Amino acid sequence: MSIQEFLKAPASVSSHDEKRDSNDPQEVGQAHELAIAEKNLLRKLDLKLLPVLTILYLLSFLDRSNIGNAKLDGLTADLHMTQPQYLNVLTLYFAGYVIFEVPSNIVLKRMSPRTWLPTLMIFWGIVSTLMDVVHNYADLLALRFLLGMTESGLFPGVVYYFSMWYKRKEQLFRISIFFSAASLAGAFGGILAFAIGKMDGVGGKAGWSWIFIIEGLLTIVIAAFSYPLVHNYPDTVTFLSSEEKTLLHDRLRDDNDALSGECFQWQSVIKAFKDVSVWLYCFTFMGCALPLFTLSLFLPTIIADLGFAAADAQLLTVPPYFVATVLTFLTALGSHHFNRRAPFIIGGAFLAAIGYIILLSDFTVGVQYFATFLCAGGVYSATAIVCSWPANNVSGQLKRAVACALQISVGNTGAVIGTQLYRSAPRFFLGHAFAIGYLCLAVVAAALNWYVLARRNREKEEDVQGRYRNVDLSDKETRLLLGDEHPAWKFQL
Repeated sequence: MSIQEFLKAPASVSSHDEKRDSNDPQEVGQAHELAIAEKNLLRKLDLKLLPVLTILYLLSFLDRSNIGNAKLDGLTADLHMTQPQYLNVLTLYFAGYVIFEVPSNIVLKRMSPRTWLPTLMIFWGIVSTLMDVVHNYADLLALRFLLGMTESGLFPGVVYYFSMWYKRKEQLFRISIFFSAASLAGAFGGILAFAIGKMDGVGGKAGWSWIFIIEGLLTIVIAAFSYPLVHNYPDTVTFLSSEEKTLLHDRLRDDNDALSGECFQWQSVIKAFKDVSVWLYCFTFMGCALPLFTLSLFLPTIIADLGFAAADAQLLTVPPYFVATVLTFLTALGSHHFNRRAPFIIGGAFLAAIGYIILLSDFTVGVQYFATFLCAGGVYSATAIVCSWPANNVSGQLKRAVACALQISVGNTGAVIGTQLYRSAPRFFLGHAFAIGYLCLAVVAAALNWYVLARRNREKEEDVQGRYRNVDLSDKETRLLLGDEHPAWKFQL
């Protein structure tokens, strides 16, 4: 049955009684006990879900960006690669990432997270480790494409996964904690690269080779141990009691569609592609993706080109990433407190743009290094909220899974373009200028989506067309069929 047909059908009688306010001490006491139980449940979910998934993403970002550290330790020189060839290697990673993003999330919907996510991790760990044995440009091209393909399913998969456990308002901060692993990976990668670089010549291998070996093997080992630690969905877990599962169901039932039991339908996939807001989520992320990923790949080179030795440049990447991690947390707290997304995305994009303008306009080493703090802090804090936005706003389940994957897939085309722009050291005028332009795209797309979503909320409140006049809005089938078109579903701005 289509939505139009459903809306024309007569409404069934609702069995829900309206809740009445009460000052009954017994009810007040029960409400207090419920609040305590919810707080304890959230704490248990956070401890069981967040640490292992955050570690997975930290290793994912470490394995994709360590090629920038390897370059400083002689990768391109040993393989006799030119700068354009190195940029092609970076581009091929994102080509694999973009192509396999949506299919991977559809597979996650049809399989279980416990099976799919750690298995992906083992595959990309193997690929990352194999980069130790490359002998030429062609070998590295092939492996970077495979790395992008195997890593493509993790981030959008986890964003969708969180939407099955947490209320909509709670998802932002959890996704931001998860995403903070990206900036932590930058800091951690700089320290690791500095230490591993000292192994140059050990076992007859170059320092860059050891970066791939150690970090790749670390990923494989942690992936092997993560299978029992990655949980499926609420109904199947054993760490929750029956009372806690009931409470979880009650919390989610009226907040989102996590418990709708939706079956796979191609119609839901098509809905995601036809939704204007989904594409605006994509363009907002695209605007952030170019500066985000080029910064993670080129920051060691940018700092080294300021006049620092390779080893010192590895360590000097740590402070900007540390600041980015702190700002990501603070921005997420602010966005959660005010229950607003677009203003914080726009603010982060402006901060990063100021950093890039300084990189283009000032030639002082200290000022340029300070600008990297603004770039990292702005773009990482904005991107964390960008990536949580569709998970908060899109309903039902499959449409949301596709929307989250489509956002990352389309958005990463910005990263594909960005990897070809950083050609002319030491100032990288072209790359920095494009970063500013793409950040402006993020600002415009976020502002436009803010307007579109606010208008949809107003239309639902006013119900100008009276299209829900004959529909029982409390009916479960109604909620499942209408998804985010349901009048009770209010978009987060």
